[in-house]
Order: sequence, then structure tokens, then C-alpha cells
Amino acid sequence: MRIGFCVNDVATEEAAFTTTRLAQEAVNQGHESWTFGVGDFAYSPDDKIRASARSVKKKKYKSHELFLKDLQGKDSVRERICVDDLDVLMLRNVPSDDYLKRPWASGAATEFARLAVRRGVIVVNDPSGLAKAASKMYFQLFPEEVRPKTLITRDNADIKAFAHEQGGTIVLKPLQGSGGASVFLVRPDDIPNLNQMIDAVSRDGFVIAQEYLPAAERGDMRLFVMNGRPLRVKGKYCAFRRERTSGDMRSNIHAGGKKAAAIVDDVALHIAEIVRPKLVQDGMFLVGLDIVGDKLMEINVFSPGGLGSAQTFANVRFTHTVIEALDRKVQYMKFYGRNFDNIDMCTL
Repeated sequence: MRIGFCVNDVATEEAAFTTTRLAQEAVNQGHESWTFGVGDFAYSPDDKIRASARSVKKKKYKSHELFLKDLQGKDSVRERICVDDLDVLMLRNVPSDDYLKRPWASGAATEFARLAVRRGVIVVNDPSGLAKAASKMYFQLFPEEVRPKTLITRDNADIKAFAHEQGGTIVLKPLQGSGGASVFLVRPDDIPNLNQMIDAVSRDGFVIAQEYLPAAERGDMRLFVMNGRPLRVKGKYCAFRRERTSGDMRSNIHAGGKKAAAIVDDVALHIAEIVRPKLVQDGMFLVGLDIVGDKLMEINVFSPGGLGSAQTFANVRFTHTVIEALDRKVQYMKFYGRNFDNIDMCTL
């Protein structure tokens, strides 16, 4: 299998990232693996999609640290590859990370990937599906049963009325962005300062006002879904918990959260089953569901991270299963002469 991993920028990748682990696993399984950034794409006059990509010389790596060192180092294999000749293109860039500093890069990967699909390249997650999910508004397309009550607006009066309806306790966050940036927990005592909070969040666009879930005090759980089903290997689910620390309402790891083992119960599995049809419809191969209590807080379709954390707690190499699943898709495409719809192939 020839597989390409598209990231924001190869230079900013880290050893613990899920993408690094997947690329290393692909090499260790004997596949041809290439990594490149969004800015490395090019459309050539011969109607081909190309990319300035990197690979490694060794065939086996014992650690992702050594793998990334070789990938980013001066001895890495650098080649201008034809993306159209890849079997699989895995989009692992996060558009929101480029939203402010590199706005041109936010939607570029999905546009180039759409062209690669024309040539029969399996692109995961499906680029058209990812284009739909470019903002948090995508979350509102899922059944109301699994979502907290939500208002999306730029009107201060609407937000104040919503806060009153919710007893004065709500969560404010921007429609664009990720990682817990500009997220506020508004309590009744904060209402006099609500205008300032709204202004801080609305600087870059619309504001999401959301009901506060008391279960968030205990953090959240990320459950990985692959091919529309919770990822499970040897009876163990690919999941982990993120617990709050120091009173910070954000459980994101880079916002101060602490990782812990997760118990995937019937409630979490029920949520996964409810969202499954939409994920399949949109060609979402690998997704991270962020669950708080009996509600879904976020659906991560762009480069969901934390696979390494799940592996640590479950003592299962989920990366091996993910790469094997992609290789099976390649075999299916060979059987059918690459004549298969990408959206269907993403979750087959």
C-alpha cells in the first residue's frame, strides 16, 4: 500500500501525535508511507496532483520518537510524489489551527483531496464530508437527543436571555477554533460581566452558547469510531478520559487536563450508535467522539488525536488495526478496479 499523510506542516509534527504513530505503523507493516504539509500540494499542468513529501529510509522503528527524528531530519527521503498514484491519502491536518495565521491553508487540503478522489485515491476522511464539518455548526446536524441545548448567535440580548433560561450557568465558545481557546464558563455571579465575555468570544465570528452539563466537572471521554463503529480490539475499546485539573473547566490535555483510563458503558455506545448513520453518510473513517455524561460535546473529524493515550490504557496497539483497515480498503479497490465511491469506501 502507498499511503500519504497530509498534516498542517511536517516541521511542527510531534512524536506523540496520532499521525506520527500511524505513519510509523504503516512503515513497520511494510507499506510505503509519505508525509507532507498542506502547503506542499501542487496542481501540475498535466492535470496531476503532486506534493513535496518526506519518507524514511529504515523499514522498522522501535519508537515514534526515532521515526519522527528521521522523518524531519536532513537524511529523510524527500521526493515530489504524484498524489494521484497513492492508494490512500489520509487527511490529518486541522483547519482551525490555520484559521488565523494561514487562512489560505484552512480549506486547501480538502480541495486538493477532492481532485485526488477523481483518480481513484481513497481519501479518508472523505473531503466533501470534511468540508461540511469545517465549523462547529456541523455538530447541530446530529440528533438533538445527543446534544446539549445550544444557541449560535452574535446578538448579546439573545445570549443573555439564554443564560437566564439556563439558570445563569452556560458555556460560551467561538464557532471557529479548537483546543479550548476563548471558552468561558458563565455562572450566575458572572452575569454582570457577560458583555465582556461575549465580546471576547465574538471577535472572530459567531458565539456558541451552550447549556452547562454538571457531569463536565468530572471531565470527558474520547471514544474513537472507525468505519462507523466504536473501535474495539481484543475486547477493549479505543478510548480514554480527560479529567479537569486546577479548577479549569477545559479538559483538553493542552489546556491542563489529565489523562485517565475510560470505561465505555452502554450510554456511550448508545450515543455512538445514534451518530453512526450520519458519520457513514459523510464518509468519516476515523472520528473522535467527546462524551460528557449522556451527551456528546464534540465530534472530532479533523485529525482526532489521543490514539496513543488509548493504547497506553488499554495495552492494545490500535494503530495496527487502523492501518490494517486501510489496507483492506485498498484490496477492495483493486478488486473493483478503483471504481468505487469514496464516501462508501471510507466506512466499508
